[in-house]
Amino acid sequence: MQKLKIHTVSLGCPKNRVDTEKMLAQLGEGWKPVREPAKADIVLVNTCAFISPAVEESLQEIIALGEEIKGSGKKPLLVVTGCLVARYGQKKLYSLLPEVDLFLTIPEQEDAALVWAQKCGLDPVPGQQVLTTGPSYGYVQLSDGCNNKCSFCTIPSLRGRLRSRPLDSIEKDARALLAQGAAELVLVAQDVTAYGRDVRMKNGLIRVLERLLNLPGLRRLRLMYLYPSGLTRDLLDFIARCGPEMLPYFDVPLQHAHPDVLKRMGRPFSVDPQKVVDTIRDRIPEAALRTTMIVGFPGEEPRHFDRLISFAARNRFNSLGAFKYYPEEGTRAASFPDQVKSGDKKKRLDELMQLQRYISAELLREYEDREVDVLVDKPHSEWPGLFVGRTWFQAPEVDGITYISGPDVASGRLLTALVQESKEYDLVAMT
Repeated sequence: MQKLKIHTVSLGCPKNRVDTEKMLAQLGEGWKPVREPAKADIVLVNTCAFISPAVEESLQEIIALGEEIKGSGKKPLLVVTGCLVARYGQKKLYSLLPEVDLFLTIPEQEDAALVWAQKCGLDPVPGQQVLTTGPSYGYVQLSDGCNNKCSFCTIPSLRGRLRSRPLDSIEKDARALLAQGAAELVLVAQDVTAYGRDVRMKNGLIRVLERLLNLPGLRRLRLMYLYPSGLTRDLLDFIARCGPEMLPYFDVPLQHAHPDVLKRMGRPFSVDPQKVVDTIRDRIPEAALRTTMIVGFPGEEPRHFDRLISFAARNRFNSLGAFKYYPEEGTRAASFPDQVKSGDKKKRLDELMQLQRYISAELLREYEDREVDVLVDKPHSEWPGLFVGRTWFQAPEVDGITYISGPDVASGRLLTALVQESKEYDLVAMT
């Protein structure tokens, strides 16, 4: 049977990658991946448009791919979908990017791949979600959209209101990824803790975890994007009682530490974010915490930023990511007075990340000469015999990594290794 040759690019968050994997699943076994875009039948770009740099990256990727495939004998169909289309609309993008053959809105993704197949004379049988991350981990999306009303965020306008997926569908995708070899499942959504609220499901996230934790082949289960106000005592108590498959890893995007700034951001826990951190660590002392911060939000004064620096220094997060505030069109914060100067944003970002580099290096130094379990993701692209993997406190694509080598190291394996060296964000280990 003829198979469609497809080259895919997924930009932005893991939720976009899941959308790409769902589109490919529509083709069942009627497709195969190709590394070189010019040799593909279809080049699919799933874009991000959350903030201005993400928009620029998406545009640059599309233009570069358009140039690369322009001179190929049989020009591939260049298809663009994702948040860029949701934000700017098909009509505007067709005029801006004439090299693109087809712009798909997010609702149109549901049947997109089947349409491509029919155009090529194929009649594939759709399958479950396709694993594109490699043999070690896969993403399971619990819901799409968001009901939160943060003043800086474009997500509700791009993805709509919260829409939770049925439990049976989530379990089917999880089983499919495990059957394809994934040892770790990473649960994602705009707000994982909100799962089920739109259908009045009580303890929705707990019900998901109950479904997935005993699945055959599961070695690790990780939660990403936990909205701070959704970390209830019931949820924390449940996680604390689970077995070793449930990683005590908490990705909690706090965004700031000063109540004045948090209030202007529209965050519902603006009184004291310290309580969020303390609640997690009191109930689960071994917890690894990851957070995200925004610097230079409108009205952020030096005293507000000083509170943020003190907060980060006190709590010593395992991982902390930060970005400068961007006044995104269509958000309430874009019209706020007292916009912070670009130079001040950069200085604050540099100071915060310099502090986090120091904290991360200190925390990782404690693992030297200790054994850790490492899930091996893939071979190193440049050094034969060296592999890239992750410990339990390292989430894929956003945290540091563990370089691992040894005679029994292979992609997809979960191995015990001795840490020989630590760096600012990474570990070096050997079996």
